[in-house]
Amino acid sequence: MSKKIVIIGAGSLSFSSRLTADILSYPALSDVEIRLVDVHPERLSYAERIAKRITVEGGYNKAVITATNDRKEALKGADFVIISILIGGVEAIETEVDIPMKYGIDQCIGDTLTPGGIMRCVRTLPVLREMAHDIMDICPDALVLNYTNPMSMLTWGMMEAEPELQLVGLCHSVQGTGGEWAKRLGIDFEDVNFECAGINHQAWFIKYEKDGEDLLPKIRELAVKPEIWFGDSTRMEYLKHFGYPVTESSGHGSEYNPWFRKNEQTIARYCPKDFSEWNGGSGFIKELYSRPWKETMEKMATWEKPVSLERSHEYGSIIINAKATGEKAVIYGNVKNNGLITNLPEECMVEVPILVDKNGMRPIKIGALPTQLAAINRTQINVQQLAVEATISADPEILFQAMAMDPLTGMSCTLDEIRVMTRELMQAHEKWIPVMKGKLPKDQPLVYLEEPVGQVDKHVDPAEANQLD
Repeated sequence: MSKKIVIIGAGSLSFSSRLTADILSYPALSDVEIRLVDVHPERLSYAERIAKRITVEGGYNKAVITATNDRKEALKGADFVIISILIGGVEAIETEVDIPMKYGIDQCIGDTLTPGGIMRCVRTLPVLREMAHDIMDICPDALVLNYTNPMSMLTWGMMEAEPELQLVGLCHSVQGTGGEWAKRLGIDFEDVNFECAGINHQAWFIKYEKDGEDLLPKIRELAVKPEIWFGDSTRMEYLKHFGYPVTESSGHGSEYNPWFRKNEQTIARYCPKDFSEWNGGSGFIKELYSRPWKETMEKMATWEKPVSLERSHEYGSIIINAKATGEKAVIYGNVKNNGLITNLPEECMVEVPILVDKNGMRPIKIGALPTQLAAINRTQINVQQLAVEATISADPEILFQAMAMDPLTGMSCTLDEIRVMTRELMQAHEKWIPVMKGKLPKDQPLVYLEEPVGQVDKHVDPAEANQLD
């Protein structure tokens, strides 16, 4: 029986077409039914045309492509559900970058942590929790692959909504980073034995070897070579100071800490975009999402800009093939910790190796990360937990607290400033966050007068404390 695969958010510029081509490249999946779902009619129409053109160009004449804006109808009988959505579009992205910038918070990507990632959570998580409920009602045995950011927050919140959901959060940063290091070392990535673990966009290669040789010492040497350091400087600084390669781009990595985006000078030093557009330039996310999509999708649909039929390194199709055929595969995905990484919180989402076969997904226990790496991860996890709790409880005070715990925000602002900024962000996002309708953090008084008024409590010297009544 052919498998039924639902792609929600199919109107993205290239993501659904990439997944479609990857899935159909497996002989065992060449007769699948792919159901494309999107709320944007024009984008959905383009996605359908592109997917159907892929079936023609690839000779996949048994595959069935359908398109609908009715999510619940599409989910009937689904074996796999792939989710990649964006709530609020370019307008929301611009406000969540521009408003914090007024307060000195300079973001590059802002889709994982920082004010941008936190606001994405508030906009997106309620929708994904509804999807989780629908899946458990309509197709409870379906395997759910979430590609939507902020990955850790959203997968965490979905699992809170439906603990029995068969869910994994997916990214391409593990295989992407691993492949980069193989290229720098002049070896074939297929020959590398590696182990990577941590959290999404901040997982660590704690093993990287070939033919039994530990290659981490060579990687540490390469990290300080100018031809590698420039263009990937933030990640190389992590490696230089903490000892292990970290996933994702330097643009992402520059935002998760207080070290690299302190002011124009540190951004110019560590995040120059002259060498790579992903190296951390200010507001790069706005440029990325403002790129024209209609002309590009038209060219893809007419094959003037053909979609590569060669399988990519995305894990989605690998998981679907392994589950459908029983052919074993190891992928890296985001799942609830439950002791997989022993020095990270039990309830958080961790990125670890996962064995996939006909029985589903079996995450592999890592044990303890090096202490310094777990400590860096935990600064993110604190923010993730508060953002998820704020969204589920619709509590603007907890949302403010999530902002206050964010390393980049805390580096840049006082608590009073963060509170005012949170109010402004919520007001700008009001139409996309109905869960918070009519709510704002408390308008606390500002107390920083140059001259105190009236009686002021004096600090008591501890040595004098025993003399007090």
